[in-house]
Amino acid sequence: MKDKVADGLYGLGWATVKKLPDPVAKALGRKIADTAWKRRGKGVLRLEANLARVVPDATPERLAELSKAGMRSYMRYWMESFRLPTWSAERAANSFALKDAHHLKDGLASDRGVILALPHMGNWDLAGVWVTRALGVPFTTVAERLKPESLYDRFVAYRESLGMEVLPHTGGAAFGTLARRLRSGGLVCLVADRDLSASGVEVSFFGEPTRMPAGPAMLALQTGAILLPVTLWYDDSDVMQGQVHTPVEVPESGTRAEKASLMTQALADTFAGAIADHPEDWHMLQRLWLADLEERTP
Repeated sequence: MKDKVADGLYGLGWATVKKLPDPVAKALGRKIADTAWKRRGKGVLRLEANLARVVPDATPERLAELSKAGMRSYMRYWMESFRLPTWSAERAANSFALKDAHHLKDGLASDRGVILALPHMGNWDLAGVWVTRALGVPFTTVAERLKPESLYDRFVAYRESLGMEVLPHTGGAAFGTLARRLRSGGLVCLVADRDLSASGVEVSFFGEPTRMPAGPAMLALQTGAILLPVTLWYDDSDVMQGQVHTPVEVPESGTRAEKASLMTQALADTFAGAIADHPEDWHMLQRLWLADLEERTP
């Protein structure tokens, strides 16, 4: 029943919110965010706990301010995402400003294949629409299998309507398909700051150990593709901001596992720098650090 309710709510969002005028949608998103923040549910409390690692000297009042801004940013992501299928190519192009995009364009021109690795910041779906519509470049990504299956199917259909090829995270075939896309000079985009497999690479993140997925680094090592970190954030305008960071270098020595570990740590360091600059736009409402995951283990 809970799964059916969740699927129904998302369906209502896609069907209704995309029809609202912009000012109404923005006001509704802020209202929902503020209501959720005031209720102090598990997601809000976890967000604050995560932000306490990012801003260790923050007072309780400052953490509360950040979590409130974080919920507003998170809801902006959802309200935009519900409405993205109705946006024109021109609006999509004008709603995102990407710094140092030459790293991406040069990488694509090299025909080596490009991997974009992102944290849960800003609106990665909007960034994806910018890539497919403004740059005219298709790409492949991976989606977590959600429950119920109908909700997962809804997300896949939504992202495919935006021009993305979407592969399921589970099932074992995704890595091989991603590698083939890269060997043909294609583009792969992966959200890479939270390990969903429980077998990721251990990294230091804001001074504490956690695990991040090894996939981006392993794909780069296996295919020779260029690995580019990308970070996203909002400012006071209607235009989301982003930056393509310098390519992650492949270590000259070590085993493949050792090289992947160093490259994943480099991603974590880049993510941490951007998250520290824009903590309110990091949408991490789940447990992330190993210490928190161990607390939950019976």
